Amino acid sequence: MSLIHVQNLTFAYDGSYDTVFENVSLMLDTDWKLGFTGRNGRGKTTFLNLLMGKYKYSGTISANVHFDYFPFHVSDPQAMAVDIAETVVPEFEYWRLQKELNKLKLTDEVLYRPFETLSNGEQTKVLLAMLFMREDNFLLIDEPTNHLDMAGREIIKDYLNSKKGFILVSHDRTLLDGCVDHILSINKTNIEVQQGNFSSWYENKIRQDHFEMAENERLKKEIYRLKASASQAGQWADRVESTKIGHKQQIKYEKNIGLRSYIGEKSRRMQQRRKNLERRQNQAIEDKKQLLKNVETTDALKLSPLKYHAPRLIWFNKVSFGYEGWHLCDNVSFEINTGDRIAICGANGCGKSSILKMILNIGEIQNLTYEGQIQIGSGLKISYVPQRTDHLKGSLTDYARQKDIDESLFKAILRKMDFERVQFEKSMEDFSEGQKKKVLIAGSLCEKAHLYIWDEPLNFIDIFSRMQIEEMILSGRPTMLFVEHDRRFAEKIATKMINLDDFAAIDNPKK
Repeated sequence: MSLIHVQNLTFAYDGSYDTVFENVSLMLDTDWKLGFTGRNGRGKTTFLNLLMGKYKYSGTISANVHFDYFPFHVSDPQAMAVDIAETVVPEFEYWRLQKELNKLKLTDEVLYRPFETLSNGEQTKVLLAMLFMREDNFLLIDEPTNHLDMAGREIIKDYLNSKKGFILVSHDRTLLDGCVDHILSINKTNIEVQQGNFSSWYENKIRQDHFEMAENERLKKEIYRLKASASQAGQWADRVESTKIGHKQQIKYEKNIGLRSYIGEKSRRMQQRRKNLERRQNQAIEDKKQLLKNVETTDALKLSPLKYHAPRLIWFNKVSFGYEGWHLCDNVSFEINTGDRIAICGANGCGKSSILKMILNIGEIQNLTYEGQIQIGSGLKISYVPQRTDHLKGSLTDYARQKDIDESLFKAILRKMDFERVQFEKSMEDFSEGQKKKVLIAGSLCEKAHLYIWDEPLNFIDIFSRMQIEEMILSGRPTMLFVEHDRRFAEKIATKMINLDDFAAIDNPKK
């Protein structure tokens, strides 16, 4: 066991007008399994890069361990995975790597394939196995489960739970609950560490937020009462002060010299009471300023879907599909009716996105063929959120114009999703991946549609925004067809689940 000390860490990107971290101090144990959470754009990946020494900063970071970063950059993706393992862990013991792969439900066959031919899930598992073989390392794991299916996430969760000595950046609540023993959170004004998993941390945060809000209300009332008391005490003090010798209103008291000391003492006490009340009022105001700094406010999002003229929107009847040389699914049958929120589940590569794009009739799927019946209601308006964000370029104003949506409404929704106003001036290329996904979701919410089709919308989206989107969907009750591997989100939102693994073709290599 050793410690990682961070003291007075301050950092801002060159040319940036906002500081990412300012005078951050904390201490981490290298035996901890740390879950790292915080809203998009707060600096989670930046913090990991600072630990890696990639940027110049002020303050100190001291540690007696070597930091490794995931995802590890593979310089030659055409190389065999076993050769990449040699570069990561020189002279590694082969049986140890086999053991790690076995824990990840992989055979050593994957080591003898070009790395680029491995699926996203296989690449993730192979790299994690290699990096955890390195001795005296502390692993910085940055969102390993994006694009992984639910089964793959379960495997990663169990694997990380068997390890120690890592920081895991993730917005998957099920994953965080299953494999961490401490939470490192980036709040609005600080970074803090707390023992426990995500659920215990979140429960404590809710308690703290409720306490601070109640205390804030109490102090508001106290400040109002003290202001009224101080005002009344001031009037009394001024009235007594006016009876003192030398005051223009004291003439009627000057004949009674014996009252002078009494009046002077009474005036002193009244002035002291006024000062005490003002002092207590100022302290209450200062106490109030210390509250609510880290309360995460999530304003309610609204969605107003269009009502379709018929109960059934889409019908799939015994649809079989695949690509040239790769038969995916047989006899897929389902229908989407008004009010349905259907989650399409299944292993990576089983054809989930293909079904969405068949409905959308997007031409980017080449060589896709299908048999069976697909009926799409006439005049059906669909709003689509794609997986990828690399097409986002230019300003938010440009995007709103391209999408033909109301720019003011679009930016108002982004503000509710924790976008600072300064972000509106930036190019979308400079946004974090989570911020880019929020742009796509906000754009979809601006569109009036009968059906909302979202393809892995929550990749990189922070936990608070996920909860905000959940509440919006449950409240707005849109008709939806979506693919999402966040188990907690899917189970909470979906009225029906379709598992494409149940329709996998016999000759599908993933069967």
